[in-house]
Amino acid sequence: MQGSANLNIMIKAARKAGRSLVKDFREVENLQVSMKGAGDFVSRADLAAENIIKTELMGARPNYGWVGEESAAEEGADPTRRWIVDPLDGTTNFLHGLPHWAVSIALEHKGEIVAAVIFDPAKDEMFIAEKGAGAWLNESRLRVSGRNKMIEAIFATGLPFGGRPDLPDTLKDLGRLLPACAGVRRWGAAALDLAYVAAGRYDGFWERRLNAWDIAAGILIVREAGGMVQPIREDGDILSDGEVIAANEPIFDTFAKVIRG
Repeated sequence: MQGSANLNIMIKAARKAGRSLVKDFREVENLQVSMKGAGDFVSRADLAAENIIKTELMGARPNYGWVGEESAAEEGADPTRRWIVDPLDGTTNFLHGLPHWAVSIALEHKGEIVAAVIFDPAKDEMFIAEKGAGAWLNESRLRVSGRNKMIEAIFATGLPFGGRPDLPDTLKDLGRLLPACAGVRRWGAAALDLAYVAAGRYDGFWERRLNAWDIAAGILIVREAGGMVQPIREDGDILSDGEVIAANEPIFDTFAKVIRG
């Protein structure tokens, strides 16, 4: 894919941050198993990756705004454009030495995501999209799955942990969905869940209580791969509410009806 200048800047930033994270990831297995020590280590890796990305993006486009997981939001001189960045989606996987985590970068223009990068350094998979130009995985065009039967479909979600209040809703979702499908996966990285829907690896994804940086890039990548993305509440807003439902077109309505109850 021949991307725009902005997309090329995003890809460069994601790769540079990915190299830093891979180096830190190799050290995870040497950490003592203590929440404080390991947690502090991952925080340093997270912050280092975000600093790399911010330096690259803001250096190239100093007038754009900024929203990142690890730093304060900044209003840009150009109020119509902002970067939305998660330097390490799948932090718990990273902490446990599981090679399933990603760098997520989105560019928003006038409230709409127009360019997106999700980079999985451990597998060297770069998912990219620009509005109107399709979605790509490395050099291959992406397309959502063509399955049209719920009973043959696999879905992904996140499961609430640590006493989060959305556990009852999620258990109700699973109670309705599991009897109607081929399975549900929980791999611990929302950005990659959406990228996998775009690649046809999953047929759909839903989750509540997410942040904008978890899902901004994935929204565009799924849509540019031919998928549908909506808020769980039909009158809601995905990025501000942090609730999303995504799937291929043939099963979207049935899937959404199950999740919305």
